[in-house]
Amino acid sequence: MLVRLSFCLACVVSMIPLARAGEKSGVMAPYTKRTLIAHRGASAYAPEHTLPAYRLALEQGADFVEPDLQITQDGVLVCLHDSRLERTTDVASRFPDRFRMEGGKKVWPVVDFKLAEIKTLDAGIRKDKKFAGTRVPTLQEMIDLVKGKAGIIPETKGPELYAARGFDMGKMLMDVLRSNGLDRPGADARTPVIIQSFSLESLKKLRQEQGCKLPLVYLFGTANGLETAEWLKKLKETADGIAPRKTVIHDHPELIRLAHEQGMSVTVWTCNEQQKGRFASVQAEMQHLLDLGVDAIFTDNPDQFPRK
Repeated sequence: MLVRLSFCLACVVSMIPLARAGEKSGVMAPYTKRTLIAHRGASAYAPEHTLPAYRLALEQGADFVEPDLQITQDGVLVCLHDSRLERTTDVASRFPDRFRMEGGKKVWPVVDFKLAEIKTLDAGIRKDKKFAGTRVPTLQEMIDLVKGKAGIIPETKGPELYAARGFDMGKMLMDVLRSNGLDRPGADARTPVIIQSFSLESLKKLRQEQGCKLPLVYLFGTANGLETAEWLKKLKETADGIAPRKTVIHDHPELIRLAHEQGMSVTVWTCNEQQKGRFASVQAEMQHLLDLGVDAIFTDNPDQFPRK
């Protein structure tokens, strides 16, 4: 009787889907533990999307480091959040006549400048004078720094914008990952890669046209009432996880359960001291989100991530 019971239990366990196995330990694949993602690097303390910010993120124990991606005029992926250069660099003083007018304002789009020109810009002085002379890194330079030390979670920013200029951002990203031996799950156990985007269409193209097997995460900033089990089931055809703004989870914590029931991970953005809301500290907010069951958190403050 005992043998028969043990056999039956083994059969039941064997039928549990692998995607649900992570849920038993409180973490959903592709993550293997509660996961710290350094948002634009350790951007609370160093200029966002620069090598100093990425290096500090590693020192502060980041599990993944995030490079947002833009494309230069000569077709090189660089690490920048904005599609324009004026917020984070001194482009307006260095190239005062190279602007466009958008919405009545002067702007300096990344795609209007070659890499060699962008490399002359100061990407650190606006954060603090001690970072003067810091340059905008290429994706390859970011990989050279982070590979073997942490995971990488690149975000394709405005892929449709660049498609209009003749660039296929998804293909370019996969080409760089492939050249570094990072284009397949498990290719480098020390450097897992997850790709994220606000553009669901670009994620679909990665799957269907580029044959991407890496985990894909869909970013969104607001809840519009469509975030149902059926919506998630349909989304699961393309994405392996969701990454809502943290306020969505604060207002709709049930979304964590619904996503996990579909075998999808839940990543939230962005926790920092400037936007901690009703919480006493950024650490307290992150602890609350982890207690709710999220799998990973983007934060500007990697050193404040709760490890227990």
